[in-house]
Amino acid sequence: MKANFQKFMLATVVGASLLSGCAPLVVGGAVVGGLVAVDRRTSGTQLEDENIELKVANAVNKELGERVHLNVTSYNRRVLLTGEVRSDADRSRATLLAQSQENVKEVVNDLAIGAPSSLSQRTKDVVTSGQVKAAFVDAKDLQSSAVKVVTERGTVYLMGRVTAREAQRATDITRGTSGVSKVVKVFEEISEQELQRLSQPPLSR
Repeated sequence: MKANFQKFMLATVVGASLLSGCAPLVVGGAVVGGLVAVDRRTSGTQLEDENIELKVANAVNKELGERVHLNVTSYNRRVLLTGEVRSDADRSRATLLAQSQENVKEVVNDLAIGAPSSLSQRTKDVVTSGQVKAAFVDAKDLQSSAVKVVTERGTVYLMGRVTAREAQRATDITRGTSGVSKVVKVFEEISEQELQRLSQPPLSR
């Protein structure tokens, strides 16, 4: 019980750090800022995704301002937009602004039309993300670090480069987690052969 609680708290702190923009940088299997993780993107792509998130957020917020509450998540150059906007026109404009940024390969716009979510809702979302991540850690047949978790108004978005088997397993775990109202898969599917290649340790020189 104590171990599970510690896992939950770790995942929650990580989720909160990501929301606040203070998360330590993880490059491949290296550690920057004290967090260890394995990422299926190259180190260059990880840095590129961070730059994309900043550029998209700046572009949308600069033009739409208080008309949008925006969260931007980029994984392997696929951009997920979540949050709320005031009109369908603003929603469409956010898509165009995101697509216009350098190196963006695809935009998934799930911005809702309505008032910004409350602080209490956003707090619940952070807790939900933490619970999902903790459940991934407990699953022995899933590489937890391969799946990125984003929660908005109880809807959990799952991103990452995963096999069909991993995608289904992650989805099943998420659906069984308390506080999750809906699961949206934003995965990039890879083959089992590709997974084996990515799982091989780098050749020593």
